[in-house]
Amino acid sequence: MPNSRSGPSRRSFLTSTAIATAAVGGMPLLSACGGEGSRGQEGRVSEDELRSLLPTYRASDAAVEPDIASEHGSSPGYTRWIPDDELGVSVPEPRGGGARLRAMTPLWGTPPRAGNPFWTAMDEGSGVRVDWRIQHGNTYGDKLAATLASSDIPDLVCIPEWNLTGQIPQGIASRFADLGPFLSGDRVLDYPNLAAIPTEAWGPSVFGGALRGLPLPANPLDTVVPFYRQDIFDANGWTPPTSAREFLDLARDITSPRNRVWACEDMKWFGGIMYGSPEWELVNGRLVNRRETELYLEALEWNRSLFEAGVVHPDAIGTTGDPRARFTAGEALMFIQGPGSWYPIAVEQQQSNPDFRMNAFDFFAPDGGDPVLYRANGSGIWTFVNRNLSEDRIRAALELANFAAAPYGTVEQRLKQWGLEGTHYTLEDGLPVRTDQGTAEVVPETYPFICQPQTFIAFPDLPQVVEDYTAWQQRNFVFGEDWLFSGRQIQEPARLSGISDSFADLEDDMCRGRASIRDVRNAVDDWRRDGGDELRDFYQRLLDEEGGAA
Repeated sequence: MPNSRSGPSRRSFLTSTAIATAAVGGMPLLSACGGEGSRGQEGRVSEDELRSLLPTYRASDAAVEPDIASEHGSSPGYTRWIPDDELGVSVPEPRGGGARLRAMTPLWGTPPRAGNPFWTAMDEGSGVRVDWRIQHGNTYGDKLAATLASSDIPDLVCIPEWNLTGQIPQGIASRFADLGPFLSGDRVLDYPNLAAIPTEAWGPSVFGGALRGLPLPANPLDTVVPFYRQDIFDANGWTPPTSAREFLDLARDITSPRNRVWACEDMKWFGGIMYGSPEWELVNGRLVNRRETELYLEALEWNRSLFEAGVVHPDAIGTTGDPRARFTAGEALMFIQGPGSWYPIAVEQQQSNPDFRMNAFDFFAPDGGDPVLYRANGSGIWTFVNRNLSEDRIRAALELANFAAAPYGTVEQRLKQWGLEGTHYTLEDGLPVRTDQGTAEVVPETYPFICQPQTFIAFPDLPQVVEDYTAWQQRNFVFGEDWLFSGRQIQEPARLSGISDSFADLEDDMCRGRASIRDVRNAVDDWRRDGGDELRDFYQRLLDEEGGAA
């Protein structure tokens, strides 16, 4: 099972819960795709053409050196709060010219009130006044479709990869500006923070044969993370598992229903990664989808063995309740979540349980050998600029993105992440503490959804999390491998893009004993007849015309 949301649609293991919305990571540079069968993509580009579209990379001279350096594509780590007098400056003066732009982004929460001090400070810093058109994240795809079909499109529109469905890809090619004349090659050097975005993030930003997206970069293996309660493990002398058999044996040993302790939550995604294969691979010269492999079935059978052994928390069987709450309560000692959960869970436990410590165990092959982890695209969320804007207003939008992409350790990044000292946060014992106003106004789905710098891990109030998180990345990222369609922005034909959706429920049923392996095999046969073979032909043509990953 692929462990990321790159390339082709992955709607079984990877979209059965909200974790599938995590961003994706870096890839080698290959061709972006469009043309026939790609719903409005204006044409494919060769590898050489793609390289000519990409911005020149130039590291920022305003960023500070990390406390923990990047290895194998991992995020750099920062364990300390950087005093104001050590912060760099990446945008010495406002460069937006006072332009006023409308921006549409998703938000999973309550939008800040208009005219609040944080937005005002960001407007003044960038020189661009933003009128926010915030939509609820749970219905964002519907809002996007309606917006792109209308004549009233905001000046900037954020589109996550998981919303690239229906006619939205066609809308990207027809509604949004080609940014190549402003950003390709050395042109990007007019926007130093955009030039400092890793090249791998720009490749998937090519839609319809043109550079259209402003990327939110991500790690090459920004996958789900297998967490465990290290404090409880240490107290009992347990060690994390290193093979499929060891996982099951450990799970049996540590489960105690009479004490309301179970080994884990539903580990389907972990099993999918452990027994993983890429979405498509060549076997004896023929493209084979992962659902057609024995590894796919073995992953489901392994996860079913956990349910049959009674080591999965009962609430996970019915998919009720909150897995995070069961994990922090010590009722479930291992679970799978997106990496963004690490810090919030740890910080919320500081007051109620000072001994609490979560960590992540490493991926492994079923037999305990080295895992095979498939790299994802360098970006999976983008903001697009309305193609009807004048050149001056497009440049103003790029100045706003340049301000939002300020790297860690700069005045601009501090403002974007924390707001105004004394209003949105205070310093206590040299560390930042958000105020109630800061929590309400400095929300992560506004300016951070316009553009982002290179990924980083920075929790000065919990340096142990930084050390654990970066170490886990370094240990696991070394096993990253390319697959056939690495680094490509692929849009499947509309009639075929949803044919795998039904597998998510079937997989859950199979793991819980409500369906059999035969049912899954029959579903795969149906998938082939209902468009799977046609989808195979689509990818084979793509492979024949453009080649695969090196």
